[in-house]
Amino acid sequence: MANQENILPGGAVTPSFRSSFMQKLRMGMSWKDYGRSLVTPFNVLAALILMVGIPVIASRFIFGLSAVTHSSNDYPWGLLLGWGLFGGVPLSATGFVIASAYYIFGYEKLAPMVRIAILTGFLGYLFAVLYLLIDLGRPWRIYFPMAVSFGTASVLFLVAWHVALYLTVQFLEFSPAILEWLKSAHVRRWAKKITIGMTIAGIMLSTLHQSALGAMYLLAPGKVHPLWWSQYLPELFLASSIYVAMAQVILVSWLVARFLKDRCDSTFLGTLDELTIGLGKAAAIAAYVYFVMKIVSVAHDAEWGLINTPYGYWFLFEMGFVLVPALVMTFGFKGLRAGVVRFGALLAVIGVLLNRLNLSIFVLNWNLPNHLQEMLPARAEAIIVLTLTVIHVLIFRWIVNRMPVTREEAGFKAH
Repeated sequence: MANQENILPGGAVTPSFRSSFMQKLRMGMSWKDYGRSLVTPFNVLAALILMVGIPVIASRFIFGLSAVTHSSNDYPWGLLLGWGLFGGVPLSATGFVIASAYYIFGYEKLAPMVRIAILTGFLGYLFAVLYLLIDLGRPWRIYFPMAVSFGTASVLFLVAWHVALYLTVQFLEFSPAILEWLKSAHVRRWAKKITIGMTIAGIMLSTLHQSALGAMYLLAPGKVHPLWWSQYLPELFLASSIYVAMAQVILVSWLVARFLKDRCDSTFLGTLDELTIGLGKAAAIAAYVYFVMKIVSVAHDAEWGLINTPYGYWFLFEMGFVLVPALVMTFGFKGLRAGVVRFGALLAVIGVLLNRLNLSIFVLNWNLPNHLQEMLPARAEAIIVLTLTVIHVLIFRWIVNRMPVTREEAGFKAH
């Protein structure tokens, strides 16, 4: 009995921390009801994917990279990095963009979306690191270039340290929500006091490593197709991360409101359309800026003659996923139609993912023989990506179901 509850003076009984914590994990349900709640079509499908995918991930660490990828010296980056790192990092700029707008620039209306943006960014960076660890030949030595043999002249050294530091920053930014869930008011007060400092640190770290990912390609002008290579790639990577971060917040907030509505409070649901339209306007403007920057980069290098080639047509297709989403979001916010803005945001996310996959796989080493055959990912690699994506969604859903992300915890004010 002593392990389950505490007896206060006067005979009042309160649950012990262990008992209260287990209730929180089960969302107030009994073990039987909680077990039944887990049997859903999505969970069954996710379990089947994990049953196939986890052994494939294990085989990578048992038998090496050759068991799951087609990576070689000519094609070092496959789907793991193209999707998980180069594609995942710009989509994870949500915390940097929204927290900066709210805490630094004073856009207080964004308050209902701050925590969901930070959580999206934190998990995005966490899984980018996981993708990287799976793709590294000797992941257990990742500490060596970061803490033992400093490669200060390497762009990868900068990216590694910045991602590691920013992952820590985002955890600290999200920690007030965790502490509210645990009812730790005293520690939460200290966590709230460092929020502004963590936001400023996040701005510096994000600005540098988002652009540094683009700077990596500056080392390979002969390997990247001229229509994609530019001396302005660092600036282009940073610019695209800003507008796609807002698009990502639009999509994620809608998905949470659609599928986890019971975990959202009236403030979040009541302001969702208004905030979606406002973010859509900002995302559209940022997308137009990025589109102009891309055109200027092509004009600067005088590569117009390559437009009328197969790769040129593919470049125009990619550019369509910049201009069309911007136009769709413009139409949406002009007509105050949140649904249209969300569709434009989806197209914007697809466009940035396409750009990163192009740079890391499709147009890298484009002039090598049999390029179109060699760049195709292995089946096992695709299974790993699908498995990690499912785990990512499950963890995100687990946190939103329990912690005050889109609602306020009783007894606390979120902002």
